[in-house]
Amino acid sequence: MELQNTTGRRPRVARGFSLVEVMIVIAIILALMAIVGINVFGRRDQADIQLTQVDLKNMENALKGFRLDFGRFPNEEEGLAVLWDKELLDPDADEASWSGPYLDEPMPRDRWNSEWYYEPLEADDDEGPYILYSYGPNTEDDDRQEDDVLPPRRSSDEDMDDGLGIPSSSGG
Repeated sequence: MELQNTTGRRPRVARGFSLVEVMIVIAIILALMAIVGINVFGRRDQADIQLTQVDLKNMENALKGFRLDFGRFPNEEEGLAVLWDKELLDPDADEASWSGPYLDEPMPRDRWNSEWYYEPLEADDDEGPYILYSYGPNTEDDDRQEDDVLPPRRSSDEDMDDGLGIPSSSGG
């Protein structure tokens, strides 16, 4: 005996997704991944910049410690490496004054694997006793571009007299 379909409809047959439907789903997933990826990588760049500013602040503090010991900042020949390596100290300097290392660990390069820019200046220079910054994400030494990372600046109401972070008495 044969069963008959009394409703007049065809029996339902399970079918899969068409190729177009699968491609649409993949396109949506890729678009979402692109949006998330852009946001995540953008935040990573910002985090690297902020961490570099922290590193620069630590180096500034180390430079201040060096200055307290020697009455000067490291010269060009010594560079920043003298903050962690006593062997690089100027031969004319009193080695007994060195109370370093001034940094917990050596920091010869920034987060983009470039050397730091450090230049000691004359005491009466408008920029301060030295110039210190990172070349930033483009890693190019192209004389202070927009992407270069500078140390965080002090508030404008502090009048710093000698780079040691001690407000001068003439400031208001």
